[in-house]
Amino acid sequence: MVTTNAGPATAPPPARATGRSGLSPQAQGTLALVVTVLIWAAFALSARALSTSSLLPADAALLRFGVPLLVLAPALWRRRRRIAAVRPAAALKIACGAGVPFFLAAMYGGSLTSAAFVGSIVPGMVPLFVSALMVAGGRGAPRGTQAAGLGLIAVGVVALVWRYVVPLDTQVLAGAGILLVASGLWALYTVGLREVDLDPVGSIGLLCLPSFAVMALLVLTGVLPTGLASATGSDIALFLVVQGLGVGLCAGLLYAFAIRSLGAERSSTVGSLSPVAVVLLAIPLLDESPTMAVLIGVPLITAGVALANRRPRTRTRPQPEVPVHA
Repeated sequence: MVTTNAGPATAPPPARATGRSGLSPQAQGTLALVVTVLIWAAFALSARALSTSSLLPADAALLRFGVPLLVLAPALWRRRRRIAAVRPAAALKIACGAGVPFFLAAMYGGSLTSAAFVGSIVPGMVPLFVSALMVAGGRGAPRGTQAAGLGLIAVGVVALVWRYVVPLDTQVLAGAGILLVASGLWALYTVGLREVDLDPVGSIGLLCLPSFAVMALLVLTGVLPTGLASATGSDIALFLVVQGLGVGLCAGLLYAFAIRSLGAERSSTVGSLSPVAVVLLAIPLLDESPTMAVLIGVPLITAGVALANRRPRTRTRPQPEVPVHA
């Protein structure tokens, strides 16, 4: 999951002639968005699958942050001065919000719950946390459809976890709490991205460089164990593709392209379908059967995220979107 600093685009550009691919810009943007949603869903599925994998969380993190650095090394070198010029406070928000703390929280929380929880709570609660950060920073409180959307998100999360309160299931509730922490961290990352002037490639570098360095240090000093040497080739390939190439590289670039082609509002609304995709894909891939709580909570969260990302039409000045992910 990667939120990119895609700029202030709020509406799709005028229709243009089809390119060499034979697809219109709107069709290309839609295709990019569909692939992005599937990648976001794959992140939630991989968080749950890690508990039965031969890889350890540290191994998955090294692949997540190391592969984009390797692939984008020449482009990041050209952007080194702009990356180095980012203010330390903003860089810290990005490195903590979507780096090692977020990744480990999402992976561990997913191991205690289910893919549906990861795919719903982590992205679903981001608008609530972002709004809270904005209010704390002196911005006005959300109103209208955005406020209604935030209310639906809160009700959806309560519906999702309520069945584990009575009777008490401490493991699932602990996992849900850790996922809430991960969502709060991602909101911090979202706010940090708005404070930097970097393109999507530069934003990926600003996130992955310190995150990979910290994770490598934790592994080399023995603070975090690694099983990479004894892991199966299929597990390494799976997480390399899903986490490294998919989440770490493709999702950010494709989502930025979708926003430029379709507009931020339409992209964020379609992107809110990610929790639904997670639930549907978890049935055949992880043999998870959606419970009644999932069937009630996930649609409420999805509808809430879609409403929370709607831009009030009465405003004349562009306002920042509340991203569906990171």
